[in-house]
Amino acid sequence: MPPTTPHAGKFNSCPPYSNNNHPQPQSPYRSHTAPKPSRENVYNGAYSVAENPYDVPQPHAAYRSCSVSSVNANEHHYSSSCAISGNPYSLPQPQSPRQHSTSCPGRAYRHTSNCSSSSSDQSCRNSGSSTKARLCGHSITASYGEMCYHDNSLVSASLEALIQHLVPTVDYYPDRSYVFTFLLSSRLFLHPYELMTRVCHLCVEQQRSGDALLDKIRFREVAPKLVQLLTEWTETFPYDFRDERMMRCLKDMTLQVARGDEYSWRAMQQMTQRLIKRLSALGQYEEAVAALNAVAQERPASLKSKQTSAQRSDILSVCDDPFILAQQLTHIELDRLSFIGPEEFIQSFAMKDPLENHKGFFRKRKTSNLEAYVNWFNRLSFLVATEICMPVKKKHRARIIEFFIDVAQECFNIGNFNSLMAIITGMNMSPVARLKKTWNKVNTDKFEILEHQMDPSSNFSNYRTALRGATQRSETAHSSQEKIVIPFFSLLIKDIYFLNEGCANRLPNGHINFEKLWELAKQVSEFLVWRQVICPFDRDRRILQYLVTTPVFTEDELHLASYESEGPENNMEKDSRRSLRSSLLHRENRS
Repeated sequence: MPPTTPHAGKFNSCPPYSNNNHPQPQSPYRSHTAPKPSRENVYNGAYSVAENPYDVPQPHAAYRSCSVSSVNANEHHYSSSCAISGNPYSLPQPQSPRQHSTSCPGRAYRHTSNCSSSSSDQSCRNSGSSTKARLCGHSITASYGEMCYHDNSLVSASLEALIQHLVPTVDYYPDRSYVFTFLLSSRLFLHPYELMTRVCHLCVEQQRSGDALLDKIRFREVAPKLVQLLTEWTETFPYDFRDERMMRCLKDMTLQVARGDEYSWRAMQQMTQRLIKRLSALGQYEEAVAALNAVAQERPASLKSKQTSAQRSDILSVCDDPFILAQQLTHIELDRLSFIGPEEFIQSFAMKDPLENHKGFFRKRKTSNLEAYVNWFNRLSFLVATEICMPVKKKHRARIIEFFIDVAQECFNIGNFNSLMAIITGMNMSPVARLKKTWNKVNTDKFEILEHQMDPSSNFSNYRTALRGATQRSETAHSSQEKIVIPFFSLLIKDIYFLNEGCANRLPNGHINFEKLWELAKQVSEFLVWRQVICPFDRDRRILQYLVTTPVFTEDELHLASYESEGPENNMEKDSRRSLRSSLLHRENRS
């Protein structure tokens, strides 16, 4: 497994989301209109899972809201005193992850090969093949051949030395944190296929002595460690093996191992079977997402008649309990997170492969699952805006806004920050924000507090505090629900991107900056821990299918629906409505 990192700070226990002073026998959002039959259940085939081992009845619709502090609804600035009462993620304010010292924070969980060093006046930058070291205060900087260490932590090396360091021998196996870090970030410098070819070649060549019998004995001794390395590769980065060249190399090594050690050959066979199963599941997932997206591309009812549009099912007719909807959103988030490969974060800015036209290699985009997850965030934001702009009556629109505010608060309490931010984004879209008459009927106190938690100022410092608290809760969890941490994904990608852009890949002496690779691995390994959580909530197929397949408005359609709900207030909005009507009518006639 990749390394996990400790998180500072204490976690205050999360009070239940309750409102015992004002019990409500039924949901205030319950629609008295009978729901319409749902479309063909495309969702059932998309996310089929085994029976949920955490299948426990969930409480129904009573508000689970904790008390909130009073906030002026007409102002959108926040003070340090504005916070959700009983915030389950309250922690001391952390510094931004970008504000780190020159020493690598990830060293606490890293272990490298032990080495002795002697005092010397020479720097590792000018190191040759001999061992050199120098004392800097109480720290030691040492070089071993083309590898430079600081306080016994690898900080830089040549690419050749790093590849050699990955190769197992009879009496050596690389540390697992090093294996994960280098396999993750090596694609910044060479293709995974090239790395695998060189590692396997070196592993075999190092056992050659000129005596065929001795070579066979020596390879038999090293084979289990080679199998272990390939197993870690296939289990942590299985998507690398969608390249048929990687599969051919794996097959060649299986044949090589079969000649020397039957036990290792069987292990290779089992490893290959698990890999094929994983890749098959990935293919099915991608086909299912494509099918869901195709259904979702259907356009909503014609905007020429708001009465006709209002006849479609809305979210309240499908689910009127904020807690249940937040649970179903969490299912979708964890389902889609589980298919994102850790290498996709690095490949989003990795070097362009000169062999990218090789048959079968780029059949699928290298970041397709990451992109699909970002698209889900955008879809949820537009779904929220569509649900609010669709109703004809102002009272109904206000009720839907209040419902989504409570859903957002439930997402916050669960630790589902991605859905929380998507809902806030949808409610802040200009077609929704301009509905002043509707917003006047809404108590916005809770919404403004949630906005404060996700406030982008100071590099999202409030959100980062909450995320650290949720991570701390996950590490000391007493229930499966407490393990859930779903980060605001776009910000995670941004952090990794700026870490890559802000630090050079190579040092002036040509060495690879391995401290940067440790930092990249630290952030990605944290994501892998969050990705592995199994959602403990019961699935509601009808709600899930609605969330992923119901059509949503485009940005132009949202603006026109907003004008239909509350008319233009000035000449600019009147001109905009006129232009949108003409444009959308032209598109309908063409289609």
